[in-house]
Amino acid sequence: MVQLFGSVWALLLGIFLIMIGNGMQSTLMGVRGDIEGFTTFELSLVTSGYFLGFLLGSRVTPELIRKVSHVRVFAALGSLMSAGLIAFPLLTDPWVWTVLRLVLGFCLSGIYVTSESWLNDRATNATRGTLLSAYMVSQMLGVVAAQGILALGDASGFGLFILASILVSLAFTPVLLSAVPLPASEAIKPMSLGELYARSPLATVGTLILGGVFAAQMGMASVYGAKVGLGVGEISAFVAALFIGSVLFQFPVGWMSDLIDRRVLILSLAVTGAVASALAFGFAGNLAALLVAAVVIGGMASPLYSLFIAYTNDYLDHEDMPAAASGMVFVYGLGAILGPLVTGQAMDMAGPQAFWAVLAALFAAIAGFTAWRMTRRPAPEGDDSAYLNVHPNSSTVAVGAAYEWYAEAGSDEGTEEGPEEDGEAPGGDPGRGA
Repeated sequence: MVQLFGSVWALLLGIFLIMIGNGMQSTLMGVRGDIEGFTTFELSLVTSGYFLGFLLGSRVTPELIRKVSHVRVFAALGSLMSAGLIAFPLLTDPWVWTVLRLVLGFCLSGIYVTSESWLNDRATNATRGTLLSAYMVSQMLGVVAAQGILALGDASGFGLFILASILVSLAFTPVLLSAVPLPASEAIKPMSLGELYARSPLATVGTLILGGVFAAQMGMASVYGAKVGLGVGEISAFVAALFIGSVLFQFPVGWMSDLIDRRVLILSLAVTGAVASALAFGFAGNLAALLVAAVVIGGMASPLYSLFIAYTNDYLDHEDMPAAASGMVFVYGLGAILGPLVTGQAMDMAGPQAFWAVLAALFAAIAGFTAWRMTRRPAPEGDDSAYLNVHPNSSTVAVGAAYEWYAEAGSDEGTEEGPEEDGEAPGGDPGRGA
């Protein structure tokens, strides 16, 4: 184990520092934007710009890697990201910020692709799950640490933006000095939405809606905190609580996924998220209540993504996993782009508390669709018991590696399935395709 982590410590440290910088700028957007007088909807555009850039980066980066190699792409995107962080306080205009956030999303997506490719290259069948888990924990710890740093600085000045840029710049030193160039991998065409839906309607629609939930949490939580009058330290604690919840609930959700029908667990998490969001609607000025709600809601959203990915594995042949992984990331990206826009428009029209109303509605939509799907078909025979924490902002490389891990862990191989006909999957098996 020591030897295993000794071979990837530089990458894990680099990702930790990058996520501190990224977590700082994500929260700073809401706080500094409010100071600059941006409207809620303008800040929602800034947030959506990030996820649009992330989606574009997941498509373009593989082609860049084939042309100039992983190492050069990694270094170039890191340099661009560091420069973009410094530009925010110099160019305080919502449209400029939207473009900058798009660029940062593009850069971070490419950084994920390259770093996850290196990590996956170091992994074996026996160590892939362990390395992916360590990688996800590094991401989460970086975002949480970022919130603690924010509470020590002044969001109205330049210092926090400069510090975020410095941390990102430092992150690339150990990675680039230890990284081994990898052969260019073949670009994977994503599975079409129609085919992905035919394989697993629940996972496809659920991931689309969940993209909106997670993007609203990640991008609009700081906006909500600023609009209801929370201080910088309180906003940082609120945002950190969302990510702490996602870490705390991963293990119990993974444990339960081995014991019960995954659809029941998905339904339970979605209902819990909806109820917690609805209750938080009435606690605008109560920081303690908001922190509890944030832990619960964050703890529901991130494990749901892992469950949806694991659930699709029940219906995939091994050769279809790369395309399905790319398709799932694309579906999530679409929801993530739309989520902040809907949330920002609702907050502009009905006030900051609409933040919770939108989250409650999105969680309720997941719960409702899950309950309906459960009436359409029974659970698949021999549900796959494998479960691995996969962060919603991971690239297709990590999602694809997770699918590989499910297969290598001895999980049941999925069967290819076409569209529904009279509640029965092709081949006469009515238990597949929920």
